[in-house]
Amino acid sequence: MINWPNFISQVFNGLALGALLALISSGLTIIYGTLGVLNLAHGAMFMLGGYAGFVAYQYTSSFIVAVIAGSLFVMVVGLAMERIIIRHFYNRPHEDQLLVTFGLGICFVEIVRLFFSSQSKQVPPPPLFQGITSLGFMYYPTYRLAVVGIVAVALGVLFLVLYRTRLGMIVRAGIEDSVMVDSLGINVHRVFMIVFGIGAMAAGFAGIVNAPVVSLTPGVGDDILVETFVVVVIGGVGSFPGAVLGGLIAGEIISVTSMFNPGYAYVMLFAVMTLVLVVRPHGLLGVEGRE
Repeated sequence: MINWPNFISQVFNGLALGALLALISSGLTIIYGTLGVLNLAHGAMFMLGGYAGFVAYQYTSSFIVAVIAGSLFVMVVGLAMERIIIRHFYNRPHEDQLLVTFGLGICFVEIVRLFFSSQSKQVPPPPLFQGITSLGFMYYPTYRLAVVGIVAVALGVLFLVLYRTRLGMIVRAGIEDSVMVDSLGINVHRVFMIVFGIGAMAAGFAGIVNAPVVSLTPGVGDDILVETFVVVVIGGVGSFPGAVLGGLIAGEIISVTSMFNPGYAYVMLFAVMTLVLVVRPHGLLGVEGRE
């Protein structure tokens, strides 16, 4: 039944989903904007963060430790990926980048399936955020409200790194003109490795934060990868504010449409993406340059 409380509940669901999509997409758009790499393993990074956090929680029973462990583990995986494999594909065609990252994503999924099976795993929310919260006109899961705050803080930290540090200045300059950055004597390869690690860590952080909301399975990153690419297209490639705006828009579209007919949620999402591309080919907040 569709009524006002249900609608508001779906809006809150969309806000929580949109915040997660914004965080994941920010990592993806930074990687592509700076390195020019189409990373189809980004969904697998999201999944790895959830499972790494799950393992840490099994040993410590601490959600905070799980979040830190999941994020750091995926960052290390990202650094290793860039160092060993990805850097050899910077000057290769996009088709090669797609194939190698797609293959890496499959490998990660199958390795996780080998060790954890295909059965779903659950990470409970921290005791502070268990139960429901009264909003006056309805009750809403406390942890879903907390997710919005947690992701907002993470996005704020990422914003400060990108716009208030020397590394962020180099990253943003690299998005505009990586050749110019290289000509200034900056160790571009080291910066690229760090950028890839930060982008992967953002996905891993989102993966473990989302684990109490959606059960972990080896394929949990597949759908999120599609949604993330749509978010990047809507917001604009290489634009951090665009990733945030696109994530919130996508989250609300999926959630609100699901209230009327879940089968049309992705139809509406892709319809909006198509409309944005017709009106603004570079995305809502994107600029001409990276394509």
